[in-house]
Amino acid sequence: MSKKQKLELTWIGKDEQAVLEPRILIEDPEKSYGDPHSENMLIHGDNLLALKALEQKFAGKVKCIYIDPPYNTGSAFEHYEDGIEHSLWLTLLRDRLVILKHLLRDDGVIFCQIDDNEYAYLKVLADEIFGRKNFISSIAWQKKYAVKSDSQFLSESHEYILVYAKNIGLAKLNRLPRTAEQDARYKNPDNDPRGIWTSGPLQRNEARDYAIYPIISPLTKKSHLPPKGTSWRFNKDKLESLIADDRIWFGANGENVPRLKRFLSDVASDVPATTWWDYKTAGHNDEGKREIKKLFPNAEHVFATPKPERLIGKLLHLGSKPGDLVLDSFLGSGTTAAVAHKMGRKWIGIELGDHCDTHCVPRLQKVCDGSDQGGISKAVEWKGGGGFKYYDLAPSLLKQDKHGNFVISEEYNADMLAAAMAKQQGFVFCPDQELYWKQGYSTEQDFIFTTTGHLTVAMLDTISEEMAEGEHLLICCKKYSAACEKRYPNIQVKKIPKMLMGRCEFGQEDYSLNIVNLTDEENAPEFVPEGPGDESQKSKVKGRKVGNKNPNQAELF
Repeated sequence: MSKKQKLELTWIGKDEQAVLEPRILIEDPEKSYGDPHSENMLIHGDNLLALKALEQKFAGKVKCIYIDPPYNTGSAFEHYEDGIEHSLWLTLLRDRLVILKHLLRDDGVIFCQIDDNEYAYLKVLADEIFGRKNFISSIAWQKKYAVKSDSQFLSESHEYILVYAKNIGLAKLNRLPRTAEQDARYKNPDNDPRGIWTSGPLQRNEARDYAIYPIISPLTKKSHLPPKGTSWRFNKDKLESLIADDRIWFGANGENVPRLKRFLSDVASDVPATTWWDYKTAGHNDEGKREIKKLFPNAEHVFATPKPERLIGKLLHLGSKPGDLVLDSFLGSGTTAAVAHKMGRKWIGIELGDHCDTHCVPRLQKVCDGSDQGGISKAVEWKGGGGFKYYDLAPSLLKQDKHGNFVISEEYNADMLAAAMAKQQGFVFCPDQELYWKQGYSTEQDFIFTTTGHLTVAMLDTISEEMAEGEHLLICCKKYSAACEKRYPNIQVKKIPKMLMGRCEFGQEDYSLNIVNLTDEENAPEFVPEGPGDESQKSKVKGRKVGNKNPNQAELF
């Protein structure tokens, strides 16, 4: 029997998918800013590894995602090398989109910005990942307001934003408030006490016998029939009641073709967004550049294509509400985080380049201070407040020694190792205040303990005596006495790093889309903190006290 075929996009290397190392994250208190209890996260590091680091804690929790990845145009940018070979570009985008989908809430949406070069391929790729049925629409955004006269063929004036739901049956896009321009069409030429109104056609574009009849103007007695091939929208009785209620307009002199009056008071105060966003309502590239230049007047280089805050604000309005979690894994100059902050959303931003420090940090500090009054600030009446925590990715847990053998990196202290092993094994790192060996949990009765010391039979006996009935423990250690291995049926002992071999790619630091300026992590502080609280996990473990940590080390995540 032949192999079942399916419709799919194929490319060189599609089947070669990286097995990512789930890293821990390290907070840098010197770069964190504002409210110390803030749940906002600015992450510096490779965005694929960062997404993997977030996956355990944030799967199913992100309401809205916006990404603006390098477009694979071959153009030379100061901050991005954007000329990635086509197949490699597809592979790298695929790997990120798979995790992004996992991070989305069931009612979440993702906005993917792209230009003509990869639009068609990204659409098919996203169909494959999110499901074609979950495609909502494509938005065309007018990025330029003037013609580029030196264009070889056509002057490109727009980009696309692909919109997908994780589950189309649960997703809902918010509507936009009516604009003054939309309301300007409403007038009141007859001084109707019900207020301003506009008029619309009274006929439908099909002929129905019951709706073909003459309409007589009350003022002039002029008779009107629907044009050939059409009919009135209402039957005769309904039409006569509309005339009696002064809802049919025959013109100021009573001679015009009848039209239906629609009062502004009868229409919704908001409207659905359209798929065409012109620069007047959503900004343009030059506007984005001016916003960056205003924030950094002395900067030698400005991003070539920063997105205006109005564009991001409109997207976040559609896809989220205040208090929702927003994520951008290609943060660039920090626009998405800045806009989300001003709009009262929680946010996670990931950026690899040095501009995470040179652009994102100072920009977001200004947002928190309220000194950033550009972009959407005045429209949302932003005055400042809040804060964010700054994180680096921890180095790889294992590295090769001079003989080519994998060993635990010397950059890991005991607390970092415990946090990393908990994440590797699928446990929530949460050291107990009273029992040192309860460093993390996966259920109410399943725990993990990691030690850098030699596990002896005496230590194991003491731990067993402290364990309650029905509890299970995984012990990860560098060395242990042979008699420990199967001494207790509810205690499993494994050796590091042997237990990790073959599970993922260790030592790989860069899965980037040719993003330049990877920072040196040699001087990274020893730390790793916790993100937004996981209430569902907390509720599973009742009465557990958190503590027994090194007071000089930040929270481990």
